[in-house]
Amino acid sequence: MIGCGSDTMHARAHGQPPYRVVVIHGGPGAAGDLFAVARRLAAKRGVLEPMQTATSVGGQVTELSRQIERQTHPPVILIGHSWGARLAALVAAEHPALVRKLILVGSGAFEEKYVPMLRARRMERLTSAEGMEFESLAQGLNGADPPRGALTRLGELAARTDIADPVEVETATYMTPTDGQSIYASVWPEAAALLRFRCDG
Repeated sequence: MIGCGSDTMHARAHGQPPYRVVVIHGGPGAAGDLFAVARRLAAKRGVLEPMQTATSVGGQVTELSRQIERQTHPPVILIGHSWGARLAALVAAEHPALVRKLILVGSGAFEEKYVPMLRARRMERLTSAEGMEFESLAQGLNGADPPRGALTRLGELAARTDIADPVEVETATYMTPTDGQSIYASVWPEAAALLRFRCDG
């Protein structure tokens, strides 16, 4: 964890400064899921692995932009995975001076019309029982009392459908003051609603 002035910005630093590469985790709320990527890249460059704790889309955009401003040497290369890819794109759009390159890994849809296609593709790659479990977990996470461990299990199932040629990697979770499932429950409905709006200009 890196401290900055009077407030603490939750992040892991890898390699040596200056930090010009930033990896953004998925979820929302899956803090630490790009640990292995950060460690691998840190062999040749300084990498920051920030953790988003804000409970709104706008809050996460502000939080990440401040982490970049205060803890890196911008403009940076932003590497976002899953929800982190969409978050990285939002930060790049709102704060272009902070971003040199944008790399999106396993990004979700940016428009609502593509969501059914992504869902169908995922269901094709799961067994019937796994598909039912996936749907149940997704619905549970959007409910008032999500089951314990639901976000982790949903991530495991999503990895099976989204990764073509998986390899074993080192993992390291990160404990933030806010529970990952709580972050997901707060951020995801707003993030999903954003898919219904598209800028044509």
